[in-house]
Amino acid sequence: MKIRTISSVFAAFAMIALLAAPGMAQDKHVPKAQAWAEKTLRTWMKDPAVIDAVKAQNAKHAGLMPDKIDALDKQWRAETKAPAKPLINEVMANPLSAYLKKKEAESKGLVTEIFVMDNKGLNVGQSDVTSDYWQGDEAKWQKTFSVGPNAVFVDKVDQDESTQKFQTQVSVSIVDPASNSVIGAVTVGLDVEMLMEM
Repeated sequence: MKIRTISSVFAAFAMIALLAAPGMAQDKHVPKAQAWAEKTLRTWMKDPAVIDAVKAQNAKHAGLMPDKIDALDKQWRAETKAPAKPLINEVMANPLSAYLKKKEAESKGLVTEIFVMDNKGLNVGQSDVTSDYWQGDEAKWQKTFSVGPNAVFVDKVDQDESTQKFQTQVSVSIVDPASNSVIGAVTVGLDVEMLMEM
C-alpha cells in the first residue's frame, strides 16, 4: 500500500512537471498517443457501427447551412443546462453512442471520453455529453477531417477540473473503407498517467 502511495505521488509530480515545461516535457505524451491512435483507435473506427452512422448523418445533413448548424449548436449548449434534452438524448441514445460507451468502459480508465463527428463537424455519437454539438471550428476536426485519411492530431495536456486528472485528446480522420475517402473524425480523451505507463 505504501509503495503504491509513493508511486502515485511520484506520478502526480511527474505530471505536474510535464505541464510545467511547455514545449519540452509537454510533448512527451505525443508519440504514445499517436501509437495508441494508430493501433487501437483506427481499428475501432473501421467498425460498421461507426461507418454506417457517420455516412447516414452525412446524408441527412447534406443540405445543412451554416445558420442551421449554429442553431443546432446553440440548442445543444442550452440543453446541457436544461431539464429537457431532446437533441442530446437523441444522440446519446443512438447505437453509435452505445458502441462508444462500450469501448470507453473496456479501456479500464485510459479513455475518458469519445465522440465521433460528421463531415460538417457535428456530433454523431459520443460516450459522454460534450459541452457543444459543433466541433467544426476546433483543431480536433480541422486538423483531421480537413487534412486527409492519415491525419492524427494530439492536443496538449490539460488537467480536468472535475476529475483532477491529466488528460490529452487524440483525434483521427474516419475513413470509408469502400472509397478510402474521409467521411468524419473522432476525438478520444486519454488519461495521460495511464498512457505514459503503457
